[in-house]
Amino acid sequence: MDTGPQTHRSFKDYYVLATEGSRWTIDQDFKACFDWTYDDGRAAMIGLYEKGKQMQWDAQTRIDWSQELDPLNPQGMPDESLPIHMADCFLKMNEKEKGEVRRHFQAWQLSQFMQGEQGALICAAKIVTQVPDADAKFYAATQTIDEARHVETYKSLLRKFDAVYPMTKPLAELIDQTLRDSRWDMTYLGMQVVIEGLALASFGTIRDHAKNELCAQVNAYVMQDESRHVAFGRLALRDYYPELTQKERDEREEFLLEASYLMRDRFDAIELWTHLGLPIEQCAQAMYESGFMERFRNSLFSRIVPIVKDVGLWGEKVRNGYEQMGVMGYAQTDVQALQDEDEHIARQHDARRADIQRVIDRARAGSGAESVAAE
Repeated sequence: MDTGPQTHRSFKDYYVLATEGSRWTIDQDFKACFDWTYDDGRAAMIGLYEKGKQMQWDAQTRIDWSQELDPLNPQGMPDESLPIHMADCFLKMNEKEKGEVRRHFQAWQLSQFMQGEQGALICAAKIVTQVPDADAKFYAATQTIDEARHVETYKSLLRKFDAVYPMTKPLAELIDQTLRDSRWDMTYLGMQVVIEGLALASFGTIRDHAKNELCAQVNAYVMQDESRHVAFGRLALRDYYPELTQKERDEREEFLLEASYLMRDRFDAIELWTHLGLPIEQCAQAMYESGFMERFRNSLFSRIVPIVKDVGLWGEKVRNGYEQMGVMGYAQTDVQALQDEDEHIARQHDARRADIQRVIDRARAGSGAESVAAE
């Protein structure tokens, strides 16, 4: 495995599967909007903007990149988090072979986080350009730098895994749809609500179950930012959607359901199992029969369902779709409580690192005093 973010090896050399070229361009058709009023804006939105400014951080100083990863289980995740952990092909492997599968699955998952964060970076910049209200432009500007930092952070972490995977087709399809749509609220809906909402649930699984402190820390800090981003989409859309006609809301609900299915299915990882030379049918069967994976796929919607309800896209089509997915139970989730918990856990990681540093500093000071006394 790699030595970390200081290496001079080109990042493209970490890809284990070829990408379709080194660039991906998406044609867009929308208007840039200036707001000449410069009014004070909505109190909640301006408050979020102030918080976004105050809570900027540097990935290279806040995170201790000297921490090492176990090559057989870099994140220190339980095997139940590996969707094929009960497949015959996995059970027959020796420990080294199992370690390779764990490393690649975790790298594949983190790669989707990194690729999705670049999508969020571009969407946030589009919101700055397109959204009509200055207060929303201000906050979206802080989100843009947040997303750049997240790409940087996952890039640094993935170097340690020595493996990177391209964006999955379902994620690419949703980002493509989100960026091509000329309506500014669809960028919010696709990225701020669906992609970021699902990402929060995925990040949380690693943050809460990883035994490796570096991996837990990275996801805790990213989640601290992402909670604000989801709150941003929630505020903007909750104010806007009551102004739409029923036909316009129906269009949003149809997009929302399609996006939800796309994101639910992005975890099939067929390209990963193929690369590892594993039997696809056996892996697919194990994934869908895995109790942990079923719970994980459903929990992905714990952040989305209550927000969709809150912004007013709660028609019969959406309710029926979420009922069929088995995720309607999340409609009563307290989103603010989840955001407060994200904030609390990130601060706990900061406090833990500060405590460790104090112990190190005291030890160094003591050693220095002993050296002086000996002289």
